[in-house]
Amino acid sequence: MLHATGPLLTVDVGERTADETMIDEVLEATVGGRATATALAYERIPFDADPFGSENRAYLSTGPLQQSQTSFTGRMNMTGLSPLTDGLVSTNAGGYLSRNFVATGYSVLEVAGQSDELLAVHVTGDGVEFEEVPALEGATVPETSDYMEDQHDLGPEHCIAIGPAGENRVRFASVMTFDSRAFGRGGLGAVLGSKNVKCVTFDGNVEPPLEIPNPPEMDIHREAATSDDRMRRQGTTGGTEFINDNFSLPTRYFREYEFEGAADIGGNAVEEKKYKKGACSACAYACKLPTRDEETGVETEGPEFETVYSFGSQHGVDDIVDVMRANELCDTLGMDTISAGVTVAAYLESVDEFGNAKLAQEITERIAYRAGIGDTLAEGVARCHDELGVENYTVKGMEFAAHDGRVLHGQGLSYAVANRGADHMYASMLSLEYAGQVDPQGTLGKAETLVDQENHNAFRDTGIVCAFGDDYVTEERLETLFDADYADLMLVGARTVELERHFNNQRGFDRDDDGVPYDLPDIEDAIAEYYDARGWSEDGVVTDARLESVTGTVRSDD
Repeated sequence: MLHATGPLLTVDVGERTADETMIDEVLEATVGGRATATALAYERIPFDADPFGSENRAYLSTGPLQQSQTSFTGRMNMTGLSPLTDGLVSTNAGGYLSRNFVATGYSVLEVAGQSDELLAVHVTGDGVEFEEVPALEGATVPETSDYMEDQHDLGPEHCIAIGPAGENRVRFASVMTFDSRAFGRGGLGAVLGSKNVKCVTFDGNVEPPLEIPNPPEMDIHREAATSDDRMRRQGTTGGTEFINDNFSLPTRYFREYEFEGAADIGGNAVEEKKYKKGACSACAYACKLPTRDEETGVETEGPEFETVYSFGSQHGVDDIVDVMRANELCDTLGMDTISAGVTVAAYLESVDEFGNAKLAQEITERIAYRAGIGDTLAEGVARCHDELGVENYTVKGMEFAAHDGRVLHGQGLSYAVANRGADHMYASMLSLEYAGQVDPQGTLGKAETLVDQENHNAFRDTGIVCAFGDDYVTEERLETLFDADYADLMLVGARTVELERHFNNQRGFDRDDDGVPYDLPDIEDAIAEYYDARGWSEDGVVTDARLESVTGTVRSDD
């Protein structure tokens, strides 16, 4: 089976040490990306670790396809113990980082320890350098990139960085690359902030040792380049009006199911502001959205659909320029637009100020600096909803993505049981329900499909392949690319889900944590079906015997 190559680089920022570990056996079993990082996190992060403590670790990992020039592969994975959910979380981002990371010769970076001083860490094929950067305290993401370019001739495509939100340990702070691409969900930016790591740069000239089968590599590239898919023009916002009209676009902190201003913030509105093409490394699909409003000078990349929802319909805001401002603010300060927007929506609900875009932007900035009410909101909805006097619209502490489980019941079931919480990318049942391949109504009988979707997405994050490439990087092509049967690839995904769940079980997660804050038909029975399909206990626990039978390993801190 094709897998990533290169050693694990462990950087202890407290001790200022860098050590290489050969992990060939791990890579052979886990391929790369999310699966490899999860396996390492499972073995090396204490079950009782504090997400903000020195014992937590953050993993940046690549898959074997990042050693190619295949479209849909310009992505990387990050994994760690989340300060938002208190469980393991993985998130991935596109941009131009992955090839620069591969050029250092490593397969995984592990950031450990805790520094007393604000640091930049420089990783090359020749070693690691630690730089104290007190001048970057409080710097925005673009300011940090500018410093790295000025001082080290390394642009944002060589860098991961946090903004003020990460430094201030906002629980949904993101890690940014290329200034506008986010390792967004779960708060790993706050983990780097707790370690006093402002940024990490990557530069090298190691040649990738893998040969990727062609075809299908160039077939995928050609089809990506010639596709007339609307997503190439409008990104994920292209479905805004369809979803609003036929399903649900959660509005005004979940009060309503549709937004009267959807057309003003949807795909056409975004495309009108798009002024050039944008892509990720080596990808001919070019679906990114560099946008600019000539009248106001507002410029950003996006917004994508999730931000149109979180800072648009959820706030009762129907001006695309206001949504663009909010998007750029989150990128600049380093925050997940979903959690930030939904948290601000909860605040607007509490003060009855829906439609006040200026106030929403002010509150967003206060969150990043933990100023005034921002200090409360920086904890996320699950921890502040009582004080605000609003409903707790989260799962496992994670704020909901746009795709409404109250209407898409399979997606609702996915939110309920996902190890990551209310994240739409964990299983993406939504895509099947939107397309009519699965009836959106009802939860029973969907468990097997949900398991398949989770396993597929876990492997996709392992390879690593962009979610937008599913129509091009088909099951048959995955088999050719990875030199393995599709069923064996799905086993890699399944083992990843099992390790995540077992780790979280050791931290106290069980059936009580699986659910949604609204009524769904037969949800308890559907959750039981899911556990049965996974082979877990009726309490949602992966037993040691189960884990050993699936992964061949089990760990105990006793």
